[in-house]
Amino acid sequence: MIFDATDKQLLLYLQQDSKQTNKELSNKLNLSVTAVYERIKKLEKNGFINKYVALVSKEKIDKSFVAFCHIKLVQHAQEYVVRFEKEVANIDEVLECYHISGDYDYLLKVLVKDMEAFREFMVKKLTTIDHIGSTHSMFVINEVKHTTVMNM
Repeated sequence: MIFDATDKQLLLYLQQDSKQTNKELSNKLNLSVTAVYERIKKLEKNGFINKYVALVSKEKIDKSFVAFCHIKLVQHAQEYVVRFEKEVANIDEVLECYHISGDYDYLLKVLVKDMEAFREFMVKKLTTIDHIGSTHSMFVINEVKHTTVMNM
């Protein structure tokens, strides 16, 4: 597949607003509507575009308390890693989970209503997962930058 400057610009426009019509995109890119449609289908087929989503306001759904949790497992045995990853993937409050290098094994991004809800999450959900050796949590004071746009 040839991936050119027009494809990059198209991806940028789609990341900014994926609800733009092919007509709007064709005007911006100086292409026909059909050409835009075909390029989008090509980008989807080749895995450049994984899915389309709606970004929801944390404040509107009363979940604006953001915490980052470092997790250290007791052991790095494959059984422990697989079990932890499977269980944490099913916790609604965890938006993101990364297996990381360094002093800790995992970094979680957690979204809840407030400190009380975070405590409940820790006590009733996270710490009930077997093989967690320790946790270290940090709370967001102010969101300085949050974007979903990746430049190519």
